[in-house]
Amino acid sequence: MFTGDGSGDFLYPVLYETGFASQPNAVSRDDGMRLHNLWISAVVHCAPPGNKPTPGEQRNCASWLDEEISLLRDLRVVVCLGKIAFDGFLAHQMRCGRIAAKSKFQFRHGAAYAMPGGLTLMASYHPSLQNTNTGKLTRAMFTDVFRRARAEAGLA
Repeated sequence: MFTGDGSGDFLYPVLYETGFASQPNAVSRDDGMRLHNLWISAVVHCAPPGNKPTPGEQRNCASWLDEEISLLRDLRVVVCLGKIAFDGFLAHQMRCGRIAAKSKFQFRHGAAYAMPGGLTLMASYHPSLQNTNTGKLTRAMFTDVFRRARAEAGLA
C-alpha cells in the first residue's frame, strides 16, 4: 500500500527515519522494502472514483478490516492516516463491542486516545499530495506522530 505514489513518497522516508522501514523508498513489491513492527492496512481495499470511498464501499470492506485486525496478535498502537481511516477504525471498534459510540473521539492531527484492551489510537492527516503540497501536513508533523507511536508501542 502507498507504494509508487505521492503519498508513499512522503510516508516511507518517515517510516525509515523512525525505524519502521528498511529503506526510505518503496517503488514496487520487489524493491526490498521490509516493514518492522508495522502493518499497513486500509479501511477500503479498492481505489474508488475520485479517491473518496462511499459509506457503502466502506461497509462492503469492513469484514476485511475486521479480519486483518483480528490477526494482529500483538497490536498496541493504531495510527490512522486521515479521517476516513479514523472513522473506519472506530466503526471496527464498535462492531467488535469495544466502544459504544464514536462521539468521545475527535479526529485531529496528533490526537491520541487510550482504547479498551490497552490499545492506543493515534490520528494523523493523510499523507496525500493535497495535504503535503499545501503544508497542511509537514514532514515534522508526520515524523512526530510516528515517533510517538513508537514510544507508545514500547519500541523506543
